[in-house]
Amino acid sequence: MTFIPAEQLRREAQELIEKIDFSNIKPKDRIAIPMQEMPAQEPAVRAKNIQEVAIGYFEEQVKLEAERCLQCKNAPCIKGCPVEIDIPGFIKAAAEGDYQRSVNIIKKSSMLPAICGRVCPQETQCMAECTVGKSLKDFDKSVAIGRIERFVADWEREQGKMSLPEIAPATGKKVAIVGSGPAGLTAAADVRKAGHEVVLFEAFHKLGGVMIYGIPEFRLPKVILDKEIDNLLSMGVTIKKNFLVGRTRKLNDLIEKDGFDAVFVGTGAGLPNFMNIEGEGLVGVSSANEFLTRANLMKAYTPDKADTPIFTGKKTAIVGGGNVAMDAARMALRVGAEEVYVIYRRTEKEMPARREEIAHAKEEGITFLFLTNPKRIIGDADGKVSGLECLKYELGEPDDSGRRKPVEIKGSEFILEMDSVIMALGNSSNPLISQTTPEINVNRWGNILVSGDQKTSMERVYAGGDIVLGAATVILAMGEGRKAAESINKLLAE
Repeated sequence: MTFIPAEQLRREAQELIEKIDFSNIKPKDRIAIPMQEMPAQEPAVRAKNIQEVAIGYFEEQVKLEAERCLQCKNAPCIKGCPVEIDIPGFIKAAAEGDYQRSVNIIKKSSMLPAICGRVCPQETQCMAECTVGKSLKDFDKSVAIGRIERFVADWEREQGKMSLPEIAPATGKKVAIVGSGPAGLTAAADVRKAGHEVVLFEAFHKLGGVMIYGIPEFRLPKVILDKEIDNLLSMGVTIKKNFLVGRTRKLNDLIEKDGFDAVFVGTGAGLPNFMNIEGEGLVGVSSANEFLTRANLMKAYTPDKADTPIFTGKKTAIVGGGNVAMDAARMALRVGAEEVYVIYRRTEKEMPARREEIAHAKEEGITFLFLTNPKRIIGDADGKVSGLECLKYELGEPDDSGRRKPVEIKGSEFILEMDSVIMALGNSSNPLISQTTPEINVNRWGNILVSGDQKTSMERVYAGGDIVLGAATVILAMGEGRKAAESINKLLAE
């Protein structure tokens, strides 16, 4: 992927539209339409600001991209969507220029289209099932479903007339939603639509869970997140912020004392993992969770407005290869680091981060050290990070994850000079609920165990999202919230 200026992309789309007779277009002609690249800020400029990197499609590009869809009768793309959005339906409406109908179709399944259109890993979900991608033998050239979703959601918001779903008459039943991440918000919306009273409990002072503290402004602007949440809350959901279920009030109390008829737990995976190597206690070592929370939720990227300390030094190492590692690396560049290195023990091919995020990071000047892993963190006389001793690796046979297992090369140690190290090695489940509610069964990683309908081992308590899956994606968490809401609605209808 090579950076192309936005106006050039728009001009090329305009010229192509003028050449195509859309009233008489055959499937082979649709497949021949080139996939539309996402316009973005110029790399050297965006690496110094916090504004959204991807600008969003122009209307001409939406037309072309939507016309690439073959409208398959069996719609394989829907099978790849955890919330089963009618993808051919909303794309057809977008191709016809009926953006309101398009976003209305999405909202039958998802109340957060502007968010999902930005951060969903479409290439491994809906796009992985796309017939166009299969025909071209390249899923990176499947119909860009999320980019079209983002366009119609942004269009509706910019019109100032975001629609609300219909709400059934009041049932007199009350449901508690614990956690305001994607699973909790989705469950809240679907339970509220059934006419139940909903109270949403959030431990932080802001709603959104990992979307507010974990995903940077340059990938998901908070004003868009707030707008989508406000729209959802307009349905009549009661909010209780700074309320830590498990401490402020036990889970049992919500049912036994507060009169809730059912509870959904979506408290996420907020416990960062470390390597347990020498030097992790030095000054200058942090988890990506803490680093991104300081930057995103506490706005450390605006030192003139927020008095939030954050440290990168001149040279920062990010350990890990997922989207969180990409977010931490690119944020480090924006809050002061002069050189940023991503250290990953496999090759780029095995990296779990989205291709687009890796490409953007490279364009912005992030250095990648593949087949490399830290052995220990070195400190100076003041207990501060001064370097990183690493080992080189080679790939062996595939492991349980299906990726080739990294094998260290004996005697390959070398030292990198560094001022700070950020560990982006994933998160484990928040242990508070399981520690304060012994009736809840968890597995050895602390994830809550649920049945097929998201029911926990405790009566009237359901769970979903990262607290069940481990750290996953926004859309997978939404799918679990949706399934749990369906079970709760069924329970309360009995």
